[in-house]
Amino acid sequence: MRPDDFVAALHEVKATAILRTSNPVAARQAMEAAVRGGFRIVEFTLNTPGALDLIRDFASRPGVLVGAGTVLSVDEAMAARAAGANFFVSPVADPVVISVAQKMGVAVIPGVFTPAEMLNAYRHGAPLQKLFPAPGNGPAFVRACLGPMPFLRIVPTNGVDATNAAEYLKAGAWALGFTNSLFVQEEIMAGQWDAIESRARTLIQSLKSH
Repeated sequence: MRPDDFVAALHEVKATAILRTSNPVAARQAMEAAVRGGFRIVEFTLNTPGALDLIRDFASRPGVLVGAGTVLSVDEAMAARAAGANFFVSPVADPVVISVAQKMGVAVIPGVFTPAEMLNAYRHGAPLQKLFPAPGNGPAFVRACLGPMPFLRIVPTNGVDATNAAEYLKAGAWALGFTNSLFVQEEIMAGQWDAIESRARTLIQSLKSH
């Protein structure tokens, strides 16, 4: 998938499910619950045990786009791509990681926090900018940044939940990433997949009010 195609697909569905956990077996079942609940773009952080196997598994599933999160090096990017990752996400804007993603033809979403970081990531070629961590006044912050820089495609991922998702989108966010508001670690450890599936449906529904 070309980066432009992924950017368009992400804007269409408006949401990603982002999972980080210590149990690879539970990770698979938790993400399956999120997919049943309506998520079509998913991300496994590379510091989840067995992340590459999980990426490989979900990359083979029809109708699901899978990415690698917490990509911090060229080697990690190469391994994730070999496993079938359609996109890379990083908590920071590393020009080296952005460059290798471009060379591979893979969309990359580097982490940014300030307007200067957003602009630098954009200028280095990142088609999307991950707002991380999100400030307390998240939607207002997104709107303020897009005022002078409307070419940015900001994707908040921290602190986004059903109560503020629509406000983020109204403020101009390109899409949203759901982490702890979707995956509650206690439920993962207890195998409460129905609870995750139900929450996924609620989060997807919250996007439709935009």
